[in-house]
Amino acid sequence: MNTRFKLFSGKALAVIAVLGAGAMVTADFAEARSGRGNSVGSRGSKTHSAPPATSTAPSAQPIQKSITQPGRPGAAAATAQQASRGGSMMRNLLLGGLIGAGLASLFGMGGGLAAVLGFVLQGLMIAGLVMLAIMLFRRMRGGSGQPAMASATAGAAAPPTPQQNAYRASTGGMGVTAPELVIGGDDYNAFERLLKEVQLGYANADIQALEHRLTPEMLSQFANELEENKRRGVSNDLSEPNLLQGDLAEAWREGSSEYATVAMRYELIDALIEVKSGRVIEGSTTEPQQVTELWTFYRPSGADASKWELSAIQQA
Repeated sequence: MNTRFKLFSGKALAVIAVLGAGAMVTADFAEARSGRGNSVGSRGSKTHSAPPATSTAPSAQPIQKSITQPGRPGAAAATAQQASRGGSMMRNLLLGGLIGAGLASLFGMGGGLAAVLGFVLQGLMIAGLVMLAIMLFRRMRGGSGQPAMASATAGAAAPPTPQQNAYRASTGGMGVTAPELVIGGDDYNAFERLLKEVQLGYANADIQALEHRLTPEMLSQFANELEENKRRGVSNDLSEPNLLQGDLAEAWREGSSEYATVAMRYELIDALIEVKSGRVIEGSTTEPQQVTELWTFYRPSGADASKWELSAIQQA
């Protein structure tokens, strides 16, 4: 286990945004990192409930954008499952739109062919995403026309292994949380790995690198943010994040879905750069800033640690 994730205890360990994503920027520091300082995504039936307080994050901002609507907690697990099944379609549409934008740029800005090509490709992408959203909505309602209730008690956790008992003892009992789901060392390593890979993939505007590390909802959110950067002529300058402290806030099962919400305090270079001039618009390329966020991860029930995907980001 990565030693930094021992901080998960003893030391006190962001709606399918299809048509646009707003940036929230303060005068003091940049929000160039993934999610742009917003609270977005889905946490299953807990999407609109505050996660438990931890030493790292005593409180969390409510999620502002999510495909999981208030008052419909029973549809949350179905949302995650159907989003996973529809992921390839959505990812292909997103990649198609980005490829289309690249082709248009090859023909030159303002060219007639580029304008027509860009319009057609954008129209197809939007139409496809709308169809996918309708499909997910219909499936969530189920055959009876009512949301299928997600089970919050889908089996008890297996007895802790000797290794997990040792981790429990060495970390004050916070390494394993909630009777529904056991979180172990491999999971913590996966959470830290995803923190780094998601931020670096976002910094490089690499949709393919992000594809298997994000739920389709978060992939759509990030793709829109990156497309907006392209329109503005800016890019993200992000360093590999350094995890300083973290807590497991909660982990649970819903039907055939599993979730874990983790509070993380980390530091990284976070700057927004004007592409043409190389000028720093926001943030700093030399002074790292500290960030505290809660990341929620999703995987199919019973899957191993390699299957975790980022499902939501909340600001502390």
